[in-house]
Amino acid sequence: MTSVIEVQHLKKSFQSENALEDVSFTIEKGEIFGFLGPSGSGKTTTIKILTAQLEETGGSAYVLGKPAKEMKKSSNRNRFGILTDNSGLYTRLSIEENLLLYSKLYSLPTSAVKEALDFVNLYSERKKKVSQLSKGMIQRVTLARSIMHKPELLFLDEPTSALDPVNTTHIYNGLRKLNEAGTTIFLTTHDMSEAESLCDRIAFLHNGRIKAIGTPQELKKRFSNDTITVELKDGSSHYIENRTHEANKLYEWMKNEQIEKIYTNEPTLGDIFMQLTGSDLI
Repeated sequence: MTSVIEVQHLKKSFQSENALEDVSFTIEKGEIFGFLGPSGSGKTTTIKILTAQLEETGGSAYVLGKPAKEMKKSSNRNRFGILTDNSGLYTRLSIEENLLLYSKLYSLPTSAVKEALDFVNLYSERKKKVSQLSKGMIQRVTLARSIMHKPELLFLDEPTSALDPVNTTHIYNGLRKLNEAGTTIFLTTHDMSEAESLCDRIAFLHNGRIKAIGTPQELKKRFSNDTITVELKDGSSHYIENRTHEANKLYEWMKNEQIEKIYTNEPTLGDIFMQLTGSDLI
């Protein structure tokens, strides 16, 4: 596979404070990569380095085969898209007018505007001024702007944090289609179900360091306590180890038709994060 992002021993300091201590990861072409961590863990700093808004203090970062600082060049800007909490929209203009301006910057056909608005389920609202929009609608407009030019690489910082369930589902479906068409996605989120639903691999970041990285299923297996819960028909629950010496208990319950349910005690991604950092993902 081809690496779209390669980060090795990345460090970033602001005066005496270290935002990133020693961060290494690789993202392959076509992946949806989740970057999870609490506020202040270094997620936004990493994105800013990868999109040439900041320069690293140490280590290296390559994006689309070039040093990350080269992403500021006009020849590279159309290769990636970015959604952050800073909208940069013109509030006196309508949704459609904002996107038409952006389409001209990238020499896109006007059809790209409608396609992007359909992506975020806002075509019927296209004449509304940005000043009249809710936070969730503004977020959808900025997402539309970030995907209009069909970038090779898309950075999404909390893309659905202000959205209702209907529009969240709509955006998920759109992101999957975009990914299937070839766009690699770098996603930060506080929503564990979102990460599990969308991401091929996930990295947990805490205090400027990656604590664990892998697919959702690999991480769950790695941090599982390998126990199962057995619920009996009398209403009692029993936690037993998934080991040979516990087999007799299970056999007796089954022989006497006492079992109501059996399930593994697989940790959630939230459980894993708590185990790694002792922090709430906020």
